[in-house]
Amino acid sequence: MTMTYHPSAAFQITEWDVEFRKAPKRQLMARVYQPQAPGPFPVLLDVHGGAWHDKDRFANVPMCQAAARSGMLVVAIDTTLSHEAPYPASVQDVNYGVRWLKHRAREWSGEASTIGILGSSSGGHVAQLVGMRPRDPRYCALPLAEAPHLDATVNYIATRSPISDCHARYEHMVKTNRPEMIRKSRMYFDPWESIFEGNPMLILERGEKVSLPPMLIMQGELDSNVPWRISEKFGELYRKAGGECEVEIFKGCEHMWIQDPGPQTDRAHEVLKAFIARQLTALRKAA
Repeated sequence: MTMTYHPSAAFQITEWDVEFRKAPKRQLMARVYQPQAPGPFPVLLDVHGGAWHDKDRFANVPMCQAAARSGMLVVAIDTTLSHEAPYPASVQDVNYGVRWLKHRAREWSGEASTIGILGSSSGGHVAQLVGMRPRDPRYCALPLAEAPHLDATVNYIATRSPISDCHARYEHMVKTNRPEMIRKSRMYFDPWESIFEGNPMLILERGEKVSLPPMLIMQGELDSNVPWRISEKFGELYRKAGGECEVEIFKGCEHMWIQDPGPQTDRAHEVLKAFIARQLTALRKAA
């Protein structure tokens, strides 16, 4: 691995869209954020949130741009939404996306061996499942004909307000009378039993044998969508299972604080970049 990464660097970046995957209902697209320098650059795949039901590759633009400006090749992908297909369709998209980006990274000056994944909210849930179960046959169901030898393993998982326990989050929505969020959960987890099977927290509680790449959780203290205690508990279980998990609580912040410029958003960008820098340093030492 010849690349170096300095989180304080400041690059100009170029952005453009490419076709990602032709899904049954529509063409999924990817947004590429490329630093303007020779590279090679570490590689980051971004997975959007939206309660599995809404949003697209543009949901996390400020954080994608901040990461790319520090010297990362960042690629944000569309995923199948719950009204198009339920679980595990979006997980299959992201598993495919990891393999696809490994295959394409070099043409965009990226070093595929450094790949990590960033997921926000429901995208954090999907990122956790892909990172923990990279070789699950259900998740690997979409073949990448151009590079069938590649797998979906990642070096780290970075998340912002992840739905690490989708059933506990559902119960919280019931308790706080959020009918629209209840509906979106039931659309995604169909049949309903899949909310227990595809649940990162319960996977750990059941003691399943999974991959445990280093993980970052950035969590708003006042998050009304994902209570911070869910993230704290997940971090504890992840560490107990043998993984590394850093949980950063952002005081006074709600679910979508990173969409608004300010000190806490700046801090989230810095926490993300510092976490990735540590993972890349560990990779270089192990090489």
